[in-house]
Amino acid sequence: MATSYTISDLAKEFDLTTRAIRFYEDMGLLQPDRAGAGGRNRVYSARDRTRLRLTLRAKRLGLSLTEAKEIIDLYDSPRDTGVQLRKFLDVLAVHRKQIEEQMSDLQANLEEVQEHEQEARSLLLKLDEKK
Repeated sequence: MATSYTISDLAKEFDLTTRAIRFYEDMGLLQPDRAGAGGRNRVYSARDRTRLRLTLRAKRLGLSLTEAKEIIDLYDSPRDTGVQLRKFLDVLAVHRKQIEEQMSDLQANLEEVQEHEQEARSLLLKLDEKK
């Protein structure tokens, strides 16, 4: 018998809310089977668990859920692995460029703050000398 998980199992394992897991389901990242009266209970497969783990990894990398889904869907398809890896590299390159730009902006901002701190300290010294 294949391993299956409840929404509570996954929520506990990955430290998520059940609402977050349902959101990932709505985004098409997870596709649980339904069981119980009226199909109210979600039954997640090992595949869903892996897709959730990959989704969270993509989020940690700063990828959007749409980008994560595109990449994860590529790995689900029987296509050539080279296509999948090229797509992944393309997405990572774009994301790396965005992070580098943000770092550059932050560095410029930090330097400006340091200049203002130095200027304020100089002014304080002059004020203290006048006393």
